[in-house]
Amino acid sequence: MKNDMLYRVKRAIILAAGEGKRMRPLTLETPKPLIPVNGIRMIDSIIAALHENGIEEIHVVVGYKKEAFLPLAEEVSGLILIENPWYDSCNNISSLYAAREFLSDCLILDADQWIRNSEILSPAFDRSGYCAAWTDEGTEEWLLAVQGDGAVRSCSRTGGKSGWQLYSISRWTEEDGRKLRGHLEQEFMEKNNRQIYWDDVPLFCYPEEYELGIYPIQKEDVLEIDSLEELAAADPAYR
Repeated sequence: MKNDMLYRVKRAIILAAGEGKRMRPLTLETPKPLIPVNGIRMIDSIIAALHENGIEEIHVVVGYKKEAFLPLAEEVSGLILIENPWYDSCNNISSLYAAREFLSDCLILDADQWIRNSEILSPAFDRSGYCAAWTDEGTEEWLLAVQGDGAVRSCSRTGGKSGWQLYSISRWTEEDGRKLRGHLEQEFMEKNNRQIYWDDVPLFCYPEEYELGIYPIQKEDVLEIDSLEELAAADPAYR
């Protein structure tokens, strides 16, 4: 990112509505974001990092076992729960649609991440876009191709190698947040396009309407934990 930052994050949206099926049987009783990693719940690592960066307004989108998050809303000042009533029938586009009125000057994160470096949630940014880590190795994760000026040129859903691996942490200006809200409403309600990721909207449905960039991070700054195997790798207690 450039040094002449133009924007600041005012609020965060944490998507925490999913069922976490790949982490069963643990998630049969506990939503994935509330599962501890080395003694710290995943969502707590995100909230702590947000607070370290002065981001106090936090919206958590819940669905599966939503009642388990009620104590969190009581414990954390400035944290508001948003219910996603479509969580069990739609992809995560439904979660961001549920939080669409809060999309200006915001940070959007998936809740199944364990933040190891709070600096990656810095509120200062110069354009809308995603945290990304460079990889020379092959990956099946989404991979961004970036131009010399730092703008995202394209995205591969099937991965590849020698590119910027996308992480589920993104920043959005007020202007782009308004556009994103409108596009979410078009895709989710008007077109009934409910089985896509919300990231499909700016990256594949309307890429020409955004000038996205990247916020470079290191792979070790954050762990994305999607399965029991990845959880056991991060925390030996689960082996």
